[in-house]
Amino acid sequence: QVQLVESGGGLVQAGGSLTLSCAASGINLSSHRMAWYRQAPGNQREFVASIMPGGNKFYSDSIQGRFTIARDNVKNTGYLHMSSLKPEDTAVYFCATGYSRLNYTYWGQGTRVTVSS
Repeated sequence: QVQLVESGGGLVQAGGSLTLSCAASGINLSSHRMAWYRQAPGNQREFVASIMPGGNKFYSDSIQGRFTIARDNVKNTGYLHMSSLKPEDTAVYFCATGYSRLNYTYWGQGTRVTVSS
């Protein structure tokens, strides 16, 4: 059974930093595309960043240069390092993996990030 468990969310002031973690079990993250998405109140879920099995990384324009996606193959854990946070980054952040047929099969439960101005 595949499980993804996010952690690391919280309340932070604008300009601050947070690192989100996504601990995986039942699947080898290094063999699959992994992504972070977020959903702000009243908005649809949106893509944030992804990392390929080979290590290539992709970012949305809204967070480019401020967020970094990473993966620890030994710990089987993904990360999203967020810096220079803005109030508009406030959202529930989800990790996902198991990309197939233009969609991700496995999703975590989400971790809430609130950025105060």
